[in-house]
Amino acid sequence: MNISSAIVHARPGHAELVRLALAAIAGVEVHAVSDEGKLIVTIESPGDRETADTFGAIGEMDHVMSAAMVYHQTESEPEAEVPVAQNMSQLQGDLK
Repeated sequence: MNISSAIVHARPGHAELVRLALAAIAGVEVHAVSDEGKLIVTIESPGDRETADTFGAIGEMDHVMSAAMVYHQTESEPEAEVPVAQNMSQLQGDLK
C-alpha cells in the first residue's frame, strides 16, 4: 500500500473543476482547497506503478498548472500495523 500527498495548483478560476475531477479518481481524496487554487490531496494505491500513473494523470489534467508530490510512504503489510495507542500501552506496560 502506498500513501502519498501532493499539492495541485489549478488555473485561476478552475479549482472547483479540478476538485471534482480529482474526486472522481479512485484512491484520490481532496482534503483542502485554497483561495489561490491550491488543492491538498492524498493518493492511496496498491503499488509504486499505480502511484506514479495516478500522479502523472493528475499533472496532465485540464486546468492543472502543476502537481508536486510532498510525501510518499510505502506500507509493506498495512494489515499488520499496530495502532499507536495500542503500541504505547504495550510499551508503557513493558517499562513497569
